[in-house]
Amino acid sequence: MPGSAAGGATASSGPSPVPPLTPALARAALSTLDGLPVKGRAPKTGYDRDAYGPAWSDDVDVSLGHNGCDTRNDVLRRDLVAERLKPGTHGCVVVSGTLADPYTGRSITFVRGRATSAKVQIDHVVALGDAWVTGAQQLTATERRTLANDPLNLLAVDGPTNSAKRDADAASWLPPNKAYRCTYVARQVAVKSRYRLWVTAAEKAQIARVLAGCSRAR
Repeated sequence: MPGSAAGGATASSGPSPVPPLTPALARAALSTLDGLPVKGRAPKTGYDRDAYGPAWSDDVDVSLGHNGCDTRNDVLRRDLVAERLKPGTHGCVVVSGTLADPYTGRSITFVRGRATSAKVQIDHVVALGDAWVTGAQQLTATERRTLANDPLNLLAVDGPTNSAKRDADAASWLPPNKAYRCTYVARQVAVKSRYRLWVTAAEKAQIARVLAGCSRAR
């Protein structure tokens, strides 16, 4: 259980969870990419969000799992700074904070509420729809639930930008913030490798182009 914040006090945030990608890590991601199977997209027949289990389930054996808090609030606490927590929730529920949005490069103020929460959404870096057509339908129910709640595959981001991404893979969508694209595609590669997913030829080519530029960067 996360440490409680008394009376809505500001919680300690720590360093950014996703540091800039180094050239060495970009080269490692390229090597991992080369090991991923390359196939066409499977039919989306049978896809439903429920195939990944209850949304934001804490019942997963990965980082932040089984800590008594739902995954959405876990990621908000991880990615926001100067966050304030709701009293009486054992330090779980984030009521406000500031996001340095990786997808747009903008600073976004988050305030929990029916009309405001959607300004910051939790993105699946490898979208669940894309995962479904690149191998996730062959995973067990437990593996799919874990994929949907694995912090490696989750980022707090600008809501409208996330909505525009939908289920796109790297071949058809990259973050508008070009400075984040290296980290973004490397994270996709890591997720696809961890969950035995494949990439399409177009997706692999796009990721390889991005990572090649990262691996040469000073």
